[in-house]
Amino acid sequence: MAASEFPSAELESATELLQQLLRIDTTNPPGNERAAADCIADIFRSEGLEPKLNGISEERPNLTVRWNAAPENRTKRPLVLSSHLDVVPADESKWTHPPFSGHNDGTCLWGRGAIDMKGFAVMAVAALTRLKRENTPINRDVIFAAVADEEAGTEHGSKWLVNERPDLLGGDPEYVINEVGGFTVHQKGNRFYPIQVAEKGVAWLRLTVEGKPGHSSLPATDSSVEKLARATAAISASRLPWHAGNEAHDFLAGFAAPENAIAKAFAPLLAHPTIGPRLLPLAVSDPSRRKSLEAILRNTATPTRLQSGEAINVLPGSACVDIDGRLVPGQSAADLIEELKKVIRPITGDAAQFEVLQESPAVSFSKETPLFEQMKKSLLDADPGSYIVPSIIPGFTDSRNYSRLGATCYGFYPLQLPDGLDFAAMFHGHDERIPIGGFHWGIEVLTETLRKFLVTS
Repeated sequence: MAASEFPSAELESATELLQQLLRIDTTNPPGNERAAADCIADIFRSEGLEPKLNGISEERPNLTVRWNAAPENRTKRPLVLSSHLDVVPADESKWTHPPFSGHNDGTCLWGRGAIDMKGFAVMAVAALTRLKRENTPINRDVIFAAVADEEAGTEHGSKWLVNERPDLLGGDPEYVINEVGGFTVHQKGNRFYPIQVAEKGVAWLRLTVEGKPGHSSLPATDSSVEKLARATAAISASRLPWHAGNEAHDFLAGFAAPENAIAKAFAPLLAHPTIGPRLLPLAVSDPSRRKSLEAILRNTATPTRLQSGEAINVLPGSACVDIDGRLVPGQSAADLIEELKKVIRPITGDAAQFEVLQESPAVSFSKETPLFEQMKKSLLDADPGSYIVPSIIPGFTDSRNYSRLGATCYGFYPLQLPDGLDFAAMFHGHDERIPIGGFHWGIEVLTETLRKFLVTS
């Protein structure tokens, strides 16, 4: 795909807009996404579109903009381009360049949100405005959404929109393009582009362990704190059972596609419930990649918050730990709790209880759609010889809410990355940055995808 297909002045404007957004601190909590939403809204107003700002509070609105198809052309349900404007906290002392500087070193733009996910917000703005300027005869309404609060649970953002104002999302959108996918993964000299079709579910749990209260001047080996500490360590060290569904099978097969026959035969074995756990360390030597693969093949449980007692000289009668559980498709919080009970029962006996704080199921979408095929084609046209992989992610996105409107949601954030720059490591990590060339490439790929899909599908 030649760079000349997209006006260079508009690519430069996109770079400047992303710098502006990176300089607006939308750390969540508290969020304060208003300034960023206003910044984007001004762009759309200048293009003759009518942005809407709605939400629970004035400081944390959700921005939506609807580009309406001509009545005679509108034959399909809406498509939503979704991004979020809040970001996770950043420890400035650990960054090469200040996290809210929008620093341009000539190769990358640095800043919290460059990858997650103000970069995609700008890509969508650039693509939508370009197509509108071309008077593209779209066959459905296209809705841009930049929401609040994705990083802290979506309560103020997509969840609010779906529950309270689904009309701002088209009411019954057919598709949503969201994070995480479309970026380059380099492996053994090959280039892969995952397109997210599934994400794990959420089971936030609280484990409470009972013990005999008393005075802490008399040490006890069976106090609630001591038992909880050992149970927490056991959960952290546990490797829960394999549950490899179709999504994991497709993901493994996709990355095995360029390999020889022996390697291809290994892919289904990695998904096997008893062979897989033993084979994975032999098949994947890199610990980081092995950890990522393992996370999509089983439920996970990560202890995050500990609570016990109020006085330093008292052995509390109970102590608890909050656990961030993630569920593979087909699994529930009850299933995860049963797996964890087996882990901790030798330590706690019957003196432990689990409480479900929040649960949402995994979501999965078909890859057999015209939009998936067009995304795949656009990526292959832009990078011939690469491989497209339907993927599942261990985290959650706004797609879990949009799915309740009946939408098919894909993670498609096209971004060409050089070998050695790890997209996943940029999420929530120090020195988050986006390659300018790869960002421009992504604008072109997204625009071409929409241009073809909105007219021919």
